[in-house]
Amino acid sequence: MRRMEGRLRTMALEDAPLVRTHGRTGTSRSPLALFWTGSGIELVVTGAELWLEVEASLGRYEPWFSMLVNGAPVSRQMAQEGRRWVPVFRGMNPHTAKRVRFVKESQAMSSDPDCALLLHGLRTDGELLPVPERARRIEFVGDSITSGEGAIGARSEEDWIPMWFSARDNYAWLTAEALDADCRILSQSGWGVLSGWDNDPRSRMPAVYEQACGLLGGERNEALGARETHDFGSWQPDAVVVNLGTNDGGAFRSPEWICRETGDRFKQRLADDGSFHADDLGAFEAAAERFLGRVRACNPQAWIVWAYGMLGLEMMPSICRAVDAHAKRTGDRRVAVFQLPAMTARTQGARQHPGTEAHRQAAEALAEHLRGLLGMPRAER
Repeated sequence: MRRMEGRLRTMALEDAPLVRTHGRTGTSRSPLALFWTGSGIELVVTGAELWLEVEASLGRYEPWFSMLVNGAPVSRQMAQEGRRWVPVFRGMNPHTAKRVRFVKESQAMSSDPDCALLLHGLRTDGELLPVPERARRIEFVGDSITSGEGAIGARSEEDWIPMWFSARDNYAWLTAEALDADCRILSQSGWGVLSGWDNDPRSRMPAVYEQACGLLGGERNEALGARETHDFGSWQPDAVVVNLGTNDGGAFRSPEWICRETGDRFKQRLADDGSFHADDLGAFEAAAERFLGRVRACNPQAWIVWAYGMLGLEMMPSICRAVDAHAKRTGDRRVAVFQLPAMTARTQGARQHPGTEAHRQAAEALAEHLRGLLGMPRAER
């Protein structure tokens, strides 16, 4: 549907095929549900004015978003409840083309089915142009680090709220920018490979990897397509970066998880000497190896890089054993482990998580590693 609002033309996203979608979404184009960190839209448009029709619902948490014009951030804000028109720019040279990106800054909220961010359409006096293709595609799978938790905000901040999450100040986004790559981010704070930080075995990223956004509950999210099986053929990455294990390590020092409904229990145990129990490390390694097999089946040509180390290295030996076991069992030679630079007291951000500088250091190192794997020229220094 198109209509004129004075000199502005209004169109639904389904009528704007030149608008590019970023991130895994459901099948609906109007409205377009932005599930994951860093999801959004990108467009190139002429004209003096551009507005986007944004709808948000706020439960316990609220979605945050930012907007970029020609690669530069011009706005970052909390979405307001309801459906409204949000201005992107006004009064710019109508004859020049502007590359615009709308980015969801906060992660999918697995504990809050009422938190949602949708895009319906756009309003402009200009014309849409094709969005240039980027050279590469990279998928990132991780936890709070990959969600950018604490990447923005003062070091003293401890409130667990969406304001301290950032898609653009996190290593995944920065790595993709360095490699001129489109990226998709699948991440959830507190989740792991075998269990979450609290030993909850339901908080496993491998369990939702093959869905659009399977960690979101509620009838509305299901209607928006969150539980649909993802079509991997529609977007094949050159590399999949897995940054999981930090919460699995934390589970060893957390209390036993007990399900209120069933009484089921789960615990990653410590041995008598305080070390990680060998049997439970083995269970983590088996789960990690199975996940590598699943990632490979879904992405047959991609490099798989398990990147780890920004918040400690205690699970690194197990990660290396899992990657080695996968490679030996399958003959897969496009899989690697990469140690990320550790956060320091100087680079710590909010909520005792990596800050922007820690993410920049990680992105610089990871991008250089990926350049070598993908046969790209090294960065000039």
